[in-house]
Amino acid sequence: MFRVFLAIVLSVLALMLPSGIGGGVSRRIEFGGFGRRIVQGVLIFFAFLVLLSTSFTTIGSNDVGHLSRIYLGRQLPPGRVIALAGENGPQAEILGPGFHFRFLLNVLYSVTTEEVVEIKAGKLGRLVARDGQPLKAGQMFAEVFGDGQIDSMLDVTYFLTNGGQKGPQIFVLTPGKWRINRFQWDFVEDDDTSIEKGFVGVVKSNVRSSVNFGDMNVEKPEFCSPTKETDLSGGKLSVPLVPVGCIGVWDKTLLPGRYYLNNDAYSIIKMDTRVQSWEFKGGFKRRTVALNVDQEGKITQIQSETDEPVNDEYADRAVFLKMEGWDIPQELRVLVQITPDNAPIVVASVGGEKEVEHRIIVPAVRAIIRDVTGGGFIDVEEFDKKGELVKIKRLPQVLDLLVNRQVLERKALDTLKPEGQKAGVDIKEVRFGDPAVPPELLVARLREQLAQQLSASYQQEKLAQDDRVKTENARATADQQGGLVQAQIEYLRQQELKKAAQLAGEGEKLKLTEIAIGQKAQVAVLGEERVVALRKYELLIERIFNAIEKHPELLTAALTNVGKLVPQTVIQTSGTGSLDGPAAILGSFLGGQGSKEVEK
Repeated sequence: MFRVFLAIVLSVLALMLPSGIGGGVSRRIEFGGFGRRIVQGVLIFFAFLVLLSTSFTTIGSNDVGHLSRIYLGRQLPPGRVIALAGENGPQAEILGPGFHFRFLLNVLYSVTTEEVVEIKAGKLGRLVARDGQPLKAGQMFAEVFGDGQIDSMLDVTYFLTNGGQKGPQIFVLTPGKWRINRFQWDFVEDDDTSIEKGFVGVVKSNVRSSVNFGDMNVEKPEFCSPTKETDLSGGKLSVPLVPVGCIGVWDKTLLPGRYYLNNDAYSIIKMDTRVQSWEFKGGFKRRTVALNVDQEGKITQIQSETDEPVNDEYADRAVFLKMEGWDIPQELRVLVQITPDNAPIVVASVGGEKEVEHRIIVPAVRAIIRDVTGGGFIDVEEFDKKGELVKIKRLPQVLDLLVNRQVLERKALDTLKPEGQKAGVDIKEVRFGDPAVPPELLVARLREQLAQQLSASYQQEKLAQDDRVKTENARATADQQGGLVQAQIEYLRQQELKKAAQLAGEGEKLKLTEIAIGQKAQVAVLGEERVVALRKYELLIERIFNAIEKHPELLTAALTNVGKLVPQTVIQTSGTGSLDGPAAILGSFLGGQGSKEVEK
């Protein structure tokens, strides 16, 4: 304003410039016509420069010029914030980078600069309009403006003259630089929405508007009648879902990706669509019995007890079963999946994964597992009295948790599946863990198994020892193979000798029989005494030949002394048939002992 006053003063001086300057006649400076015009021109030029300095501004490359009119404008209409037709106050017009000239710009307007709005990657800017049409009753956000193009909406003049509404806007500023009128627009920086792989985004909308979220592109819906699960006969939950673009939980989900959504207008609930494992473990004391076998085969029992803690990662503690009067902690694992189509149902009916887990699945699992194991009948295969495998239907027993586990798991899964489907959860598998069966029920079974194993071990050891004996026998037999062959030959020889002896005996028998017949004849002719004497002589001769056969040296000695034909010994007998004579002769052949006997 000072520069305007200075320009006016200079202009007035130029117009009222006197013809001379000075107090006296001698000192007065007289201006001629030409000189006066020169001075006036200089004053007017300086006045013009002063006015010119108030009529331009320069905006930097990273700035936005904002105008607020101060003078010579009309008052803004009531309720308006931004001037459109030269009214005093914040102007809809903004100045871009560069030099701007407008007469008395810096006099009529207050020119301020603001930095360009920069939205960084992973962020977005939520816009709030300060001026425009008021929101309608029940509206929380302004309607999507015009053709949905953000550039036309940021043009304040176009926005205000085409029915733009004040207040929170659905559109957001995406990453990049934006030149916006900060008199009209306020913005709040926020994070974008990222849906990771294996998840979907369930949208809870607070506005009814057109939608352009990547592949999800729809116009503003005319009708928003909710889609519901009306068939409640099967116990399904009532689920109100609405079409895309309506207020409420949408019946379609956002696929994995990055989205720039107004977090005040749209709440995104991320749902894990991967298969999840919910475990029921811990919360009890596990008692066990170990069997020890000493060198003598005696079995001793060793009892132990350990605490099974509950981890925060588990869905819940182990399920306590009541079977045959016993309390049995049963650990188990349940595999579940929330499909993308069922994700909105889960959100609308229950709330989220944790709510599904704790409000639906965990209570259902605990109740159904108890029912399956504690009551009802199961079909199992067992051996009858004849040893044949047959199918029977009976109540569950404690040991079924060990030997017929698959039967119980299958029955539990068939019962749990419909319960999960009511809340939009697909239960894929139920697996029992290690049951904490009381050791009192297992001791007899363990001892029987151990005894059977020991018996089998002893039998195997005996077979091994028998094989070892056979091996050693075979080795010894191989080492004595020569002697065995000789023994076999000797055995065969003895067999032949036995046969020869038998034949010889039979021959001798015949011989003796014939001799006896002959002797009877001899007795009849010679008499009994002569026959006896003759027989003695024959036996003597036979013994002599047997002796020579066994001792051939006797014959050699006899032949050596064959030259001694003259008898050196005289033998006299009584002639009564005795054997004194032959005995004396034999003694003489055996060394001359007989002669000595006779001489004596």
